[in-house]
Amino acid sequence: MAASEESLRKALAEKQSAVEAHGNAVRALKAAKASKPEIDAAIEALNSLKLEKSSIEKQLQAAVSGSDGDGALSREAFRQAAVNTLERRLFYIPSFKIYRGVAGLYDYGPPGCAVKSNVLAFWRQHFVLEENMLEVDCPCVTPEVVLKASGHVDKFTDLMVKDEKTGTCYRADHLLKDFCNEKLQKDLTISAEKAAELKHVLATLDDLSAEALGAKIKEYGITAPDTKNPLSDPYPFNLMFQTSIGPSGLSPGYMRPETAQGIFVNFKDLYYYNGNKLPFAAAQIGQAFRNEISPRQGLLRVREFTLAEIEHFVDPEDKSHPKYSEVVDLEFLMFPREEQMSGQSAKKIRLGDAVSKGTVNNETLGYFIGRVYLFLTRLGIDKDRLRFRQHLANEMAHYAADCWDAEIECSYGWIECVGIADRSAYDLRAHSEHHVKNVFDEGQRDGNIDFIGTNLDKSGVPLVAAEKFSEPREVEKLVIAPVKKELGLAFKGSQKNVVEALEAMNEKEALEMKAALESKGEVEFYVCTLGKNVPIKKNMVSISKEKKKEHQRVFTPSVIEPSFGIGRIIYCLFEHSFYTRPSKAGDEQLNVFRFPPLVAPIKCTVFPLVQNQQYEDVAKVISKSLTTAGISHKIDITGTSIGKRYARTDELGVPFAITVDSTKDVTIRERDSKLQVRVSVEEAALVVKSVTDGLRTWEDVWEKYPHHTSGSADD
Repeated sequence: MAASEESLRKALAEKQSAVEAHGNAVRALKAAKASKPEIDAAIEALNSLKLEKSSIEKQLQAAVSGSDGDGALSREAFRQAAVNTLERRLFYIPSFKIYRGVAGLYDYGPPGCAVKSNVLAFWRQHFVLEENMLEVDCPCVTPEVVLKASGHVDKFTDLMVKDEKTGTCYRADHLLKDFCNEKLQKDLTISAEKAAELKHVLATLDDLSAEALGAKIKEYGITAPDTKNPLSDPYPFNLMFQTSIGPSGLSPGYMRPETAQGIFVNFKDLYYYNGNKLPFAAAQIGQAFRNEISPRQGLLRVREFTLAEIEHFVDPEDKSHPKYSEVVDLEFLMFPREEQMSGQSAKKIRLGDAVSKGTVNNETLGYFIGRVYLFLTRLGIDKDRLRFRQHLANEMAHYAADCWDAEIECSYGWIECVGIADRSAYDLRAHSEHHVKNVFDEGQRDGNIDFIGTNLDKSGVPLVAAEKFSEPREVEKLVIAPVKKELGLAFKGSQKNVVEALEAMNEKEALEMKAALESKGEVEFYVCTLGKNVPIKKNMVSISKEKKKEHQRVFTPSVIEPSFGIGRIIYCLFEHSFYTRPSKAGDEQLNVFRFPPLVAPIKCTVFPLVQNQQYEDVAKVISKSLTTAGISHKIDITGTSIGKRYARTDELGVPFAITVDSTKDVTIRERDSKLQVRVSVEEAALVVKSVTDGLRTWEDVWEKYPHHTSGSADD
């Protein structure tokens, strides 16, 4: 907990005690019929204490609400102002609005589509082009077998609770989170110790088991928000939208919850396309779907959203990166797990130091953390409200080597927007290990089998890479040779299952079986496809180690995965770009989005100063030049005052405005500074293009061209 908030809570508790003590003293004086001057003095002292208590309450309220105490907007008020502007200017709106909408579904309007398109274009430039990635585009509908192998069918869940009387469903961790935030922000009487406890619950919320979450809900007396009815115990709910493929309804599928699986199942072909060379990266931008239990927070938690994911395949024995030196000196906020566990805050750390000390597991993971930092800050995310938080040990998947989240602070708190994980070799192994169980087909059409039911356990296709040796190497290999004749006599129709299970043993299991067979002559062996133990005798299998010469090393690559939630990034960008400023008359606050030209929905507007045919003709010439230069723009020849036109486009985040007030020269105005320069008609489009393309800055333009001042052109 922040020191200022903790000290304010303690000061408030002390002042409350003093007020109660003085109140008792006043009552005692009155009961004892003390003199009027003595009672008046005691009442004056009590009122003074109450004023001091009220002052501390205001400071504490400002600290927990995000207001600075001097009239600045609280987080909630700021968010409401931003969202109202975004919806009114059609950046995004609730989907199916005329039918009262559906929670968790949103439409992007014209400016929102333009911002999203610009963000994705920069993502492709920054990652796909600059890193020579292989881009793919896979279907949204995914067969069940694929998501069964990846673990999504069994494990892709959130914990849900139900109103025991109405059956209304709620996400359990959200109810606990809301309770803690409500207490911290609105109940100023809780002690510093209780506040610290609630903050600890919020910090460890993602790690709570169903039992622990249920215990906290009961401990705090949390009930259904709408009815105040008691809640059920938390239980898992799978977040995937289920469907069926084909008219028979016998082939189950799901709307994909992520885009990554499409890349993993195509690894073999992508590896071949890349010349059978590692490392390489594949990327995909596409829609993903999650049937959220109780979606809220606007674009931050929705049921259909855009993901941009990268799978960087690398040799697990060499996770260096040739371009690591380009990011090694970057310094930004990092939040390693040690600091989280000890209650510290994120601090600025040089990326190279984090990698060399082992805080970040390897160079390639560090390289992508650096590249994500550059991507987000160049989009317009405030670097002081961006941090990289390392997953806690109990937060990480068992197979992950390391995992960091790029979190952006907005009015909802710190929001995970990018996950950067070293997932080791788990994903490729999940799709290739073990065996094909039974393949049934109802006829083959154009070379594609229509599968019935869950007929595959795994693909049976080895998703591996190979390193060729310059000279053959002698290696010791484990050889497991089932004696099929003996196994057939013993197990008859189950022989194949037992043979495959024996061949799938790892080295440790095989050597333990070898030792047991030599000492006992027989062992019990569990065959997962039969679901039972079977007796294996010494004459049924031969296990040995042999020396062989190998010409190559075959291995399953590790995967470094940066995964971007595009909608979340865009929403945080909206908030980081939004501010208000007074109008020229000072009678209203004008809304402004300070989008960098890179992502602004419209780069430039063209205004004739007054309705004049000559000026309108010049505006059309400039508009044509802007179109030829590929600059998105808007021409406005209405008779509205120039100040109102500026305010209208500032609210859309348009960075530049060209005002035509002669047939030879025009003014170019920059949105945030409101400064203007004088430029010839022929140069206007080129000047705007050079700045929007990043070839020069507004400061460069300001230094080169004559300055222009005009009261009528000021807001």
